Amino acid sequence: MASEHQSALSFFDRQPGTSGGITSWIFSTDHKRIGIMYLWGIMGFFIVGMLLGFLIRLELIAPGRDIMDQQTYNVMFTLHGVIMIFLVVIPSIPAAFGNIFLPIQIGAEDVSFPRLNNFSWWLYVTGALLALVSLFTGNGPPDTGWTFYVPFSSNVTTTNVNVAVIAVFILGFSSILTGLNFVTTLHRLRAPGMTWTRMPLFCWSLYATGWIQILATPVLGITVLLIFAERVLGVGLFDPAKGGDPILYQHLFWLYSHPAVYIMILPAMGVISDVIPVFARRDIFGYKMIAFSSVMIAFAGSLVWAHHMFTSGMSDTAVLVFSFLTFVVAIPSAIKVFNWVSTLYKGSIYTDPPFWYALAFIFLFSVGGLTGLILGAAGTDIHVHDTYFVVGHFHYVIFGGLGFGLFSAMHYWFPKIFGRMYNSRMAKISCVIIFVGFNVLYFPMLIMGMQGMPRRYYDYLPQYAFGHLISTIGSWILIAGLLLMFGNLIRGAFKGKKCGSNPWGGASLEWQIPSPPPHHNFVTEPVVDRGPYDFRGVERDECD
Repeated sequence: MASEHQSALSFFDRQPGTSGGITSWIFSTDHKRIGIMYLWGIMGFFIVGMLLGFLIRLELIAPGRDIMDQQTYNVMFTLHGVIMIFLVVIPSIPAAFGNIFLPIQIGAEDVSFPRLNNFSWWLYVTGALLALVSLFTGNGPPDTGWTFYVPFSSNVTTTNVNVAVIAVFILGFSSILTGLNFVTTLHRLRAPGMTWTRMPLFCWSLYATGWIQILATPVLGITVLLIFAERVLGVGLFDPAKGGDPILYQHLFWLYSHPAVYIMILPAMGVISDVIPVFARRDIFGYKMIAFSSVMIAFAGSLVWAHHMFTSGMSDTAVLVFSFLTFVVAIPSAIKVFNWVSTLYKGSIYTDPPFWYALAFIFLFSVGGLTGLILGAAGTDIHVHDTYFVVGHFHYVIFGGLGFGLFSAMHYWFPKIFGRMYNSRMAKISCVIIFVGFNVLYFPMLIMGMQGMPRRYYDYLPQYAFGHLISTIGSWILIAGLLLMFGNLIRGAFKGKKCGSNPWGGASLEWQIPSPPPHHNFVTEPVVDRGPYDFRGVERDECD
């Protein structure tokens, strides 16, 4: 069997009887090729979004104008938000690593709808291109912030919001189709013996995420279409002068965008649930509770949207209900954190780079979660709403959570995708630099928010100058670490040591096929007779 496996062509190689070239990639229905194309696109946009963030911080290094005017600043932070949220964070782990590994982890040859999978990638590319078109047409790039809040986006600004919201609409469809594909694949294509309780927890997290994508993303599509209708047709949905209600927009937007936070974070939690047991050499603690908590987060996370709106004048009863539900949704997240830490207890721990990023994730996500409770309690939220405290909290959850989960996944599955290993020492050094830079950048924001620094402002009072200076220095450290990490991974892909099929000693199915994986994943259909974290008899392959 092993020799049969080794002789199989990897998914990077041209299949016999095909023409090869770029068309064999962009029209491919191979889930692994589609995942790799997503990964390159997401990484490209991540670097663009990172540079925009760097320029925003450079402008805020001191009070007054530094490197750009007010309008340019508004455009910059709008683009930073739109690119990072819609082109990087939401598709990141599901579209890239979910596409590559979900079918392999359940013993399938591909996803349920391979052509639909390719179509969803084309929708992603189309939405991305339209977002770029919005920069260079009309009256300039949108300046509304990534939330497109009315009435500014619908009646006030003259910038090119129309094209931008259509781009978001198309990107939403890409997300819906990916979620639909994953849910169907997990229901219909599991290998013999792959029961629901033998699935890797990464698959459980993608299952919960898929349902949010299917059920919540259409709300975003409708909402941005309503902005388009308001701007083009003059319909008075949100304009009070025409009998509309701007608060209605906030309800519609957050009805999607809070569940979207869990689209962002759940797959990262799934990665950590896969990484921790492999490097602790222990079965995951509380498998069923972690799986159940993913589904609970998806459900409860859809009921808390109005905690973004405590200062909008809603009734005290509504504030009470949404504040209570916000604390409820923290419980399944806490279950995961306790179970990850419990898995480490008395483990035989290997301190490889994916594990370092996983530990950083647990710490940073916990900070993000605890600051979220401060925002979920209405009494404190009234004081820190729309301050830099929210910016700090959001980045601790999304960058500290999703970002470090993504980096952990990149280092964990890298040898499986490319069959080569990056420089482990360099990966650890870059992890430490990124971690230090991250905290120097975002922790001062929490303090400035407590002191009353409003978010989204182009200028600020002298009393906040020191916090902004420290924060900007943190951005330089962070970018240095990120560039080092990317450089190490790119070098590893081309010149790294060649690896066996299982360098980490993982027990799930992706570690039982060659690296890189062959076109059709498995020579014969696997029969599953053990759990994904049963490491008895599993050895690490050396890299040479």
